[in-house]
Amino acid sequence: MNLSSELRILGQYLAGEFDNQEQALAEPVWYVSLKLWQRPLHLFAADSITLFVEQANMATIAQPYRQRVIRLGYSSTDAKQLQAQYYMLKNIDAVKGGGSAPDKLKSLTPDDVEFLPSCTLNINVEQLEANSYRFVTTPACDTPCSFNYAGNAYQVFLGFEVTSAELKTYDRGIDPITGKSLWGALMGPFCFKKRQDFADVVSSYT
Repeated sequence: MNLSSELRILGQYLAGEFDNQEQALAEPVWYVSLKLWQRPLHLFAADSITLFVEQANMATIAQPYRQRVIRLGYSSTDAKQLQAQYYMLKNIDAVKGGGSAPDKLKSLTPDDVEFLPSCTLNINVEQLEANSYRFVTTPACDTPCSFNYAGNAYQVFLGFEVTSAELKTYDRGIDPITGKSLWGALMGPFCFKKRQDFADVVSSYT
């Protein structure tokens, strides 16, 4: 596929296994220690880079949660605007644990995911030096990121900032009635360091 250098670099920065060990040790009252996987997928490979995302509390590493799919590409109305589109997995149990066991993800097809139209982020690009960037997200629309799963309504604030050195995530669960933040980055972003790099997988796709 013919992708821009900026989009390829974004995918390479995001692809990997991360944790926030330093942050959790420094501020244990506010931040739990998390493992985060962002595995490249072949979904939508014709025009974008797709990641399977999953995380786990380090204290219960065998019980991963927040499985989702992020598709990195460009806005349909602005060919220069990088975007991250979020998808919900229709059968989470089938791919649970796929972050550490990627064979579980090999059979995924576009029919296995559902696009969440209100959960799209614009990605702003800041060039730091040659082939080095900072990518920062903002919501693409004023509509809150909302969806239904297993008969329950959910609302989430999504956001991230990434460079070659660090990934910051701003995701928070929101009470759809009161608007109050319930979980996630309540005291500021989770700050992750990459421990295992999957950038070579992204490069092989592009």
